[in-house]
Amino acid sequence: MSVPKVPPKRPEGLLFEQSTPGKRGCEVPAAQVPAAAPLDPRFTRETIEGFPELSEREVVRHFTRISRLNYGNDEGLYPLGSCTMKYNPKVNEKAARLEGFAEAHPLVPEEAAQGSLRVLSELERFLCEIAGMDAFTLQPAAGAQGELTGIRMVRAFHESRGNPRQVVLIPDSAHGTNPASAHLCGYRVEEIGSDPRGCVDLPHLRERMSEDVAVLMLTNPNTLGVFETEIGEICRVVHERGGMVYLDGANLNAFVGVARPGDMGADVMHVNLHKTFSTPHGGGGPGSGPVGVKEPLARFLPVPRVVRTEAGYRWRSDFPDSIGRVHAFHGNFGMVLRAYAYILANGAAGLREIAETAVLNANYVRKQLEGTYHLPYSSPTLHEVIFSDRNLEKHGVRTLDVAKRLMDYGFHPPTIYFPLIVKGALMIEPTESEGIRELDAFIEAMIRIAREAEEDPEILRTAPHSTPIGRLDEAAAARKPILRWTPAASKGEA
Repeated sequence: MSVPKVPPKRPEGLLFEQSTPGKRGCEVPAAQVPAAAPLDPRFTRETIEGFPELSEREVVRHFTRISRLNYGNDEGLYPLGSCTMKYNPKVNEKAARLEGFAEAHPLVPEEAAQGSLRVLSELERFLCEIAGMDAFTLQPAAGAQGELTGIRMVRAFHESRGNPRQVVLIPDSAHGTNPASAHLCGYRVEEIGSDPRGCVDLPHLRERMSEDVAVLMLTNPNTLGVFETEIGEICRVVHERGGMVYLDGANLNAFVGVARPGDMGADVMHVNLHKTFSTPHGGGGPGSGPVGVKEPLARFLPVPRVVRTEAGYRWRSDFPDSIGRVHAFHGNFGMVLRAYAYILANGAAGLREIAETAVLNANYVRKQLEGTYHLPYSSPTLHEVIFSDRNLEKHGVRTLDVAKRLMDYGFHPPTIYFPLIVKGALMIEPTESEGIRELDAFIEAMIRIAREAEEDPEILRTAPHSTPIGRLDEAAAARKPILRWTPAASKGEA
């Protein structure tokens, strides 16, 4: 593999910047009907300041060029660790676009929506079977909202027993959204450390566990890609003091069809349909984060809930202990349809094979790069593998430089600098979607980058070189974003 020796793509300017006074995209013919009454002048203006003037050809080419700047799973490996960016089969898209589903109004009478209600009911049943839970809600629109929903139910449970408790325990290897969800529910967050294997430090957990702890929020496998082998003992320690165990199921892809969180002792969990069950995600969604619970929490599930009666499927809201709605209407139904189709297409054996292949691929990457890149934890890897930049430090190269250079080789960068307990982390999750050819190409790129760090570190420090925009000031981009175009005259006035 070699990096193309071609000039970088030219930056695509804004339409405002390409404007030429007097140009028109189209000419609207004279109306053949009487003119409508003019709008109130308070709401109109004669001209639009700085509005771009372009030909149709310029507008079409502008948006076509922008569309080609996207990178997605349909283009190549997307190893964004902990995000499970797997390929989404197109047949699922077709299922979600079936007229009877896609054009159904959310307020359509129950009698006319029996097919949609059946899909909701059956997906809840599928997820119960997969997760080992007693009931599910499909309402939450994302994993983080699923966390919030789950912790609200835990709080309602403790309140029903006279004391909501004060503390949520979260391991330092958990997902970053967990503390925010706990805090929004009024809890104080306390961190549990990891042991040398990257697992929950059990002595530390025993020391911190008390009758003030409402719940332990555990990511399993954790963000190191390591399975919590002592999950049974962890749950026993928490339950013994009256606490609950929330399992962050964002990494379910590592063991779907192989093991069930409910059997491990978890009381409540969320799953990300947009990760494990192949629905598109990224760029702000839409996602879907259903929440499953054991029976003691079922009466707190959001309403309305779909139930099967002798007269067919019906919505019911007569659950007095419910925490109420957490989403308008009935969740992101398009995501539900895609996940439903994906589960039916794969079946139990197929889902198990997905997890096994995802783990195999991650371990193949690990084995090929181990030694070239520093591996901070030697514990067995499941679906993702964490390296660090320790081996590159002597060349003045950082994790960020590796990620930027990967773009020159045609790959989306992995997650970097997370989890926080690994200095200079590179979190690589290939998923089951990738074949050996794509994995080998990625591995070769990573090895070449490590060699470049020794021989020509500057090429890494100034990467990327083949993209329209080179190295950004990421801190300024995050803290001082320019989100809208402003006419030059207005800038002067400001």
